Amino acid sequence: MLRTSIPRAPSLPTSSGIFHLCLTFLLGQVGLLQGHPQCLDYGPPFQPLLHLEFCSDYESFGCCDQHKDHRLAARYRVIMDYLDLKGHELCGGYIKDILCQECSPYAAHLYDAENPQTPLRNLPGLCSDYCSAFHSNCHSAISLLTNDRRLRETREKDSAHFCHLLNLPDKDYCFPNVLRNDHLNRNLGVVAEDGRGCLQLCLTEVANGLRNPVSMVHAGDGTRRFFVAEQVGVVWVYLPDGSRLEQPFLDLKNIVLTTPWVGDERGFLGLAFHPRFRRNRRFYIYYSCLDKKKVEKIRISEMKVSRADPNKADPKSERVILEIEEPASNHNGGQLLFGVDGYLYIFTGDGGQAGDPFGKFGNAQNKSSLLGKVLRIDVNGAGSDGRRYRVPRDNPFVAEPGAHPAVYAYGIRNMWRCAVDRGDSITRWGRGRMFCGDVGQNRFEEVDLIVKGGNYGWRAKEGFECYDRKLCHNASLDDILPIYAYGHAVGKSVTGGYVYRGCESPNLNGLYIFGDFMSGRLMALQEDRKTKKWKKRDICLGSTESCAFPGLISTYSKFIISFAEDEAGELYFLATSYPSAYLPHGSIYKFVDPSRRAPPGKCKYKAVPVKTRSKRVQFRPLAKTVLDLLKEQSKKAARKLSNATSASRPVGTSSLKGPSRKPASPTSSRKTFRGPGTKKRARVWSPGSQGKRKMRRKSHSGRVRQSRAGRSLRRPFLSGSLAGGRARGESPRPMGAPAIELGL
Repeated sequence: MLRTSIPRAPSLPTSSGIFHLCLTFLLGQVGLLQGHPQCLDYGPPFQPLLHLEFCSDYESFGCCDQHKDHRLAARYRVIMDYLDLKGHELCGGYIKDILCQECSPYAAHLYDAENPQTPLRNLPGLCSDYCSAFHSNCHSAISLLTNDRRLRETREKDSAHFCHLLNLPDKDYCFPNVLRNDHLNRNLGVVAEDGRGCLQLCLTEVANGLRNPVSMVHAGDGTRRFFVAEQVGVVWVYLPDGSRLEQPFLDLKNIVLTTPWVGDERGFLGLAFHPRFRRNRRFYIYYSCLDKKKVEKIRISEMKVSRADPNKADPKSERVILEIEEPASNHNGGQLLFGVDGYLYIFTGDGGQAGDPFGKFGNAQNKSSLLGKVLRIDVNGAGSDGRRYRVPRDNPFVAEPGAHPAVYAYGIRNMWRCAVDRGDSITRWGRGRMFCGDVGQNRFEEVDLIVKGGNYGWRAKEGFECYDRKLCHNASLDDILPIYAYGHAVGKSVTGGYVYRGCESPNLNGLYIFGDFMSGRLMALQEDRKTKKWKKRDICLGSTESCAFPGLISTYSKFIISFAEDEAGELYFLATSYPSAYLPHGSIYKFVDPSRRAPPGKCKYKAVPVKTRSKRVQFRPLAKTVLDLLKEQSKKAARKLSNATSASRPVGTSSLKGPSRKPASPTSSRKTFRGPGTKKRARVWSPGSQGKRKMRRKSHSGRVRQSRAGRSLRRPFLSGSLAGGRARGESPRPMGAPAIELGL
């Protein structure tokens, strides 16, 4: 047994004491001190992959995996070796209960680890009746459970003093009451909801300083890189460690057609890597341009990555596959993606202006036009008639006279952001489904599932309602209805998203997460597989209690431009605070479920090494984390209280003669505070997929506070723990809405 004494926390001056008092009050008000599920590594609880033999009460959900469970069991056996037969009978259950609280989903609260400004406990918070019984029967075992001097000194004293030291302010969260509280355990492990049923998710900031980031894709080559395209025509490479390469992957600013004015929908709009990119180095781009006669067109081209540098495109490799003349500057489409069939899908807008006024039925209903369509082509060879692609033989309109053979689906206004469902990782349910957000005219936004040969109704219909009544009542329309549509009270420009199929947030599996560009709302669709109906759920950010984890934020830039998934299936979205193609106000955010994470070790991926010649630019977050904001609020409260105290002090009285000493927490065995220059850094839970980020926790006075990886001396007995094509009028407008709606 370890018997070494542990240095007490240093004394704090009066101002720090006031700061601590204010912080405790403030955090209590916002809910941080009202325990929420959190482990001692500051991460959410999880469902263990393997059976827990010792702390089996927490094998369905908690903070222990099998490895930690074995460590706790080993420690239990060591302690029990010190006890006689009667001690085994009286104390075995108590000691097991106390040790296993490290596995509780409320472990952080039981050990007072939720609040970074308070000392950590050696033992969990025990309810008074349970604590009294433990002390009465097993007070001799206290020295085996902790080396905290103050706790050990109570061994021979009455239980009241001992239990006072282990007291938690909130009786619902002490052990064993926390197990019996139906309110706390009813929805434990599922996505948290507020009183309105809004899903409580959090974010981490991944990138910033981008000029209208319109697309983020991965190459599927195992390198875990992702490529971010700016509307202006520049593509950047981001590495698994979060850094960005200083030199761009691709720079087409001199070719891409766009302007600085807010709402220009033209530009670099789409990027997709070939399914066999690792072997053929090919990728595909979609952008606006002017031809030699100054005619506006959209261009789909194939390019290759440089042989000399895997992080640079070969600028001389561009091979134009398809060009389509654009009659107006809005409704440019812009999505490129490969289906599970290996074919390239191209999503075009209806040509622009308002109401698809081109021809008798509009471009979208005209199957001879390539506008307002989903096109499906084979890029693995040249076709007939001089085409630089092949048309798949099973395309739905190959044999229809007058129809363009590349058309796969039609009746589309301006689909902005589509995605292929990679399917459930175990059952493969949903694999290959194609979801799209189709921006409406002036009443409805819709989400569609793309099917072969489908007519999606525009301009006859907008959402579920008629737009052109004459066309709408045409018996031959036979249109595919949206899986969901919403009115402009909710938002005015849908941004299509993804079905979550990642590893880190298992609660989100199967949710289709999308948003609205104009309103900035985040939403999710949940499928009822029996009825084939989809239920909309709002996603809310901003709960201080839910997002009070290291590195998490609860705010984001309003204008949601696009969604993305990385190679592991984790979900992101791209947004900007000012939708101009030339201003660097764009950021990328990653979704995090604070209610449940994957078990430790499940989501670790080894990236294929990639040589880098360009300098790496380290990521510097701009958004303040929830914990940072809470700390700032507490400092303000401390200053107000300090000023109020000074103002009420009688004239002529001096301040305290010396620094008042704040006693170390009764259950604390903290190591001496380290200064700002310390090199030791705590390794704690991080929502990043690599799990390698390090966090720095701070104490009352701003000094480094070690987390679990560095607590062995403090707690020796714990076991380780722009929206292209969105305009709805005749003239292009900011991301699909009048400038007045942007407050311009």
